[in-house]
Amino acid sequence: MRRVQEHRFVDLSKPVDRKPIGQTALDRRSFLAAATAVAAATSMSSGAFARNFGPDAEPVRYPEPDVVALDKRFKYKLGNTPIMRLYRGTLWAEGPAWNGVGRYLLWSDIPNNEQLRWIEEDGHVARRFRSPSGNSNGNTFDFQGRQIACEHGNRRVVRYEYDGGITVLADSFDGKSLNAPNDAVVHPDDGSIWFTDPGYGGLMDYEGHRVDTGSVQPFQKEAVYRIDGQSGKLQKVADEPFKPNGLCFSPDYKRLYVADTGASHYPDAKNIIWGYDVDGAKLHKAQTFADMEMDGKSGFADGIRADEDGNIWSSAGWVGDGYDGVHIFAPNGERIGQIRLPEICSNVCFGGSKRNRLFMTGSQSLYAVFVETRGAHLT
Repeated sequence: MRRVQEHRFVDLSKPVDRKPIGQTALDRRSFLAAATAVAAATSMSSGAFARNFGPDAEPVRYPEPDVVALDKRFKYKLGNTPIMRLYRGTLWAEGPAWNGVGRYLLWSDIPNNEQLRWIEEDGHVARRFRSPSGNSNGNTFDFQGRQIACEHGNRRVVRYEYDGGITVLADSFDGKSLNAPNDAVVHPDDGSIWFTDPGYGGLMDYEGHRVDTGSVQPFQKEAVYRIDGQSGKLQKVADEPFKPNGLCFSPDYKRLYVADTGASHYPDAKNIIWGYDVDGAKLHKAQTFADMEMDGKSGFADGIRADEDGNIWSSAGWVGDGYDGVHIFAPNGERIGQIRLPEICSNVCFGGSKRNRLFMTGSQSLYAVFVETRGAHLT
């Protein structure tokens, strides 16, 4: 670890092991266009979701119709709480993280290169809480209360210090720059930071800085990494996911779950959430924890969080009405509940004074709903 004011990156030269679709990987723009076409072709019926969250919307009649129990194990729906849109105006909202001391939710607007803050005390939103933000994506807080951010634009993981300085925690591996770190979590026992590096931020200028692929793919092989909490040493801990995205620990920290969005670029990838056994600084027994297919349609899991009972709450999107929102999986990987949103959901986070409010970053908006469970972790 080191403190810096400016930083330079090493050029990449070696290709990745996997062959992407075509001669080079699809850029994010092509992916978004393809996803839009898929959504149009596979969306649920128009009557599946007819919700208006605008200023002229009528009050919802309890119980909230778009928090859906799919299994008797889903006991977390409250009878008298609504899904609320807390803010609208982002281009691509991501990276929600709850700060318990400040009682605020922090999240990123990647294309606008800024972070925003929703304050629990009065519900107002402070735009440009941090601007520029390095096109940050995922955010979290360590157990000393310091913010950790995954920056697309600078292709690094950083920590914001008490004095306002920035510590670069990771920006390269084996002498080559990281792709574009995506999401991060912290382990309480040793202070280690685990993060994913799928590389979306390097595919276009919209969410970072486009890297000229040329004839050689200038990315690291997509992987999950661990930063040692004492030495700062960076190690690769998993590369089975084609494009590892969101990640979270189980309540006892004995399992690590990783969302795979590799189907955006790799024909052999599946829309799944991986599960690993955690053994100190290593991961073992890579296997499919949950499949995102529902009713014959399959979208992407992105950001994920665990509740105190070991259920995994996953953002879901790129299918359409009736699918997009949040899918909830029991500890055995079976889908037991769903929260339907009118936008693609990118990430989720438990927060609020009792950690019993689920915040959801939904493309252009921030949503929240109270649930009868608590987040397993501080953020």
